[in-house]
Amino acid sequence: MQDDTASRDGDDAAAQHRPGAQREGARHDGAPRDGAAERDAAIARDAAEEASAFSHPAVDPDVTMAYGDHPDQVIDFYAPREPDPAVPTPLVVVLHGGAWRAPYDRRHITPFADFLTRRGFAVANVEYRRGEATPPVPGGPTIPAQAGPAAPGPDGAASSGADGSGDRGDDRTQGGSGGDTGAGTPVAGRWPDTFDDVAAALDALPALVRAALPEADPLRMVITGHSAGGHLALWAAARHLLPADAPWHIDRPAPLRGVVALAPIADFEVAEQLDVCGGASRQLLGGEATFAERLPYADPVRLLPTGIATTLVQGRSDIVVPQAVAESYADAAAKAGEVVGLTLLEDVGHFPLIDPAADACAVVAEEIAQLVW
Repeated sequence: MQDDTASRDGDDAAAQHRPGAQREGARHDGAPRDGAAERDAAIARDAAEEASAFSHPAVDPDVTMAYGDHPDQVIDFYAPREPDPAVPTPLVVVLHGGAWRAPYDRRHITPFADFLTRRGFAVANVEYRRGEATPPVPGGPTIPAQAGPAAPGPDGAASSGADGSGDRGDDRTQGGSGGDTGAGTPVAGRWPDTFDDVAAALDALPALVRAALPEADPLRMVITGHSAGGHLALWAAARHLLPADAPWHIDRPAPLRGVVALAPIADFEVAEQLDVCGGASRQLLGGEATFAERLPYADPVRLLPTGIATTLVQGRSDIVVPQAVAESYADAAAKAGEVVGLTLLEDVGHFPLIDPAADACAVVAEEIAQLVW
């Protein structure tokens, strides 16, 4: 099931699976291909995988601690279920996905967090400020919340924040601009609040871990994130490479054992070319007018080499964040002189990576274990 393509140069076997590599209109066996039927099947498979990932009941944390004053500035901590008292417990920091949009909060990834605790890890599940619904725009387009129309979270209702208020403040909290949003549709992220929060959470984490999970070892820490959270995980590991005038810049690499990014939105320009999550990357950076100027502060592909062990895990059948996005990041890393692991999983889409019922989730846990032990 696992196809590890950490070495990108000359990998002809992997190249044949890249989008566009196969001749249009033919299958591998040379028979004609019904493009519409294949697209419908891919959409149906993605919907089934999403339904499975979101079918698990949310798992309450052992303790929740705040790293700021906003209701979304909290971290849920989960203790390992069967810790070995003779071995320091590694800590996995989880950053959830959902295209940086408000309907998707940390609750949907709690079954994945619980899954990791049953593998012997302590877990810190980080919440952060995301985008919110904008006022109606007559005739405006509809922006999907993830792969399709805006959908409720696993609890059955979309929310705009932990307090339900939406916290619409000054214009810096608005992700999109111009025609980027439609009537009542969620905006992706807040500039700079989303980045403020992830940086603040990571800076506060060592002290919070000592208070919440004294058995966890913050020196054996790995960051993982899914989709938009994969972007944030890569970004958090590269803060020492940010421009010197960035408020999130740090002088030295973060004390991490590594990063495991799951179907990450790792290259914003490629993501925009593929219209990943309805232009979410562009919205996160404030819209078309500020997209280019903010890329050096936000786009992981521009923040290489990190010097931190990094693995990307990607489903070959992912239609939400296609394989080409992860490959672009791995290729850029190689050009920068850094080897980034790229684990490609056959017949796996976007959501099985965080679905405890899926084999792909076990692969993710193993990739994390290889970095922390």
